[in-house]
Amino acid sequence: MDPESPFPSDHGRCPCGSGDTLGACCGPVLRGDRRAATAQALMRSRYTAFALGDLEHLLRSWHPDTRPERGELAASLADEVRWLRLDILGTRAGGPFDADGTVEFRAISKGPRGRQEQHEISRFVREDGHWLYVDGDL
Repeated sequence: MDPESPFPSDHGRCPCGSGDTLGACCGPVLRGDRRAATAQALMRSRYTAFALGDLEHLLRSWHPDTRPERGELAASLADEVRWLRLDILGTRAGGPFDADGTVEFRAISKGPRGRQEQHEISRFVREDGHWLYVDGDL
């Protein structure tokens, strides 16, 4: 980890669990150097943003019609939660040429209330070539 950066090195494993390094996976998407090509890629980058506390990427990748206020999202990131694992359970559409799609996932975390599991079917739309998270069903 770079001592001046809160984020791990691009050479370390990506938190999303893809098996790639951060630099080959979610890092360029979080930095805005590359767009997420699919809804699943955006889902993985958002999980990584939660794991790393990257408020800016979360806000930028959230559809403006459903995006929470900055302070509300910042408060949720301030919780002492450590994200342990992301499992992608399925997708519907959400490819490079689709206008929308869903990603079903399970995220495992550990925080003040112990180990928790979040199971969600997330909805995404692609606008002007950018995938955006809309909302999800828990």
